[in-house]
Amino acid sequence: MDISTPSVNASEIGEDIKQTWTFLQPTAKDGDEIFNLIADCPPLDTNSSYCNFLQSTHFHKTCVIARCNGQIAGFISGYKKPDESSTLFVWQVAVSHQYRGHGLAFNMLQDLITRDELHPITAIETTITEDNRASWALFRKLDARHGEHGEVSTFLDEDIHFKGKHDTEFLYRIPLTHTQQKGK
Repeated sequence: MDISTPSVNASEIGEDIKQTWTFLQPTAKDGDEIFNLIADCPPLDTNSSYCNFLQSTHFHKTCVIARCNGQIAGFISGYKKPDESSTLFVWQVAVSHQYRGHGLAFNMLQDLITRDELHPITAIETTITEDNRASWALFRKLDARHGEHGEVSTFLDEDIHFKGKHDTEFLYRIPLTHTQQKGK
């Protein structure tokens, strides 16, 4: 999992900014904007726009799009693991340059894991390259919120799997101690 946003403590979020964010399940109409956002967020891997349309339609219940004053501000893609439906795999997290530094990535992640449709998700998994400090910070913050019981292991090795063409992806599994539902 690549992420292109810094982690910020929730206490640093200005109320005025937070109130203008809208978190939604994406739709097919969002696919092109999502593609453009991800392309504008290196080091994220860009997929085909078709992939982003599939995320917005087939996987809309496990993805979240954030808008601020009608503009796309951020996007998280994820899916329930086929053989472990109580685990949400977070694929990509993207935050537009102008909305970084306000805790948006963490708030999108919180919005996603508290959705009624995802109850009962008991764990989050993601993959992170060693040098992606922002991603480590985001998921360590989530891990801290849930008791710091996360585990890291090698998922895809740079040499064995990627044949030297991509950095090693480490799997970060975070058991969720609670997944409070919205409104509670």
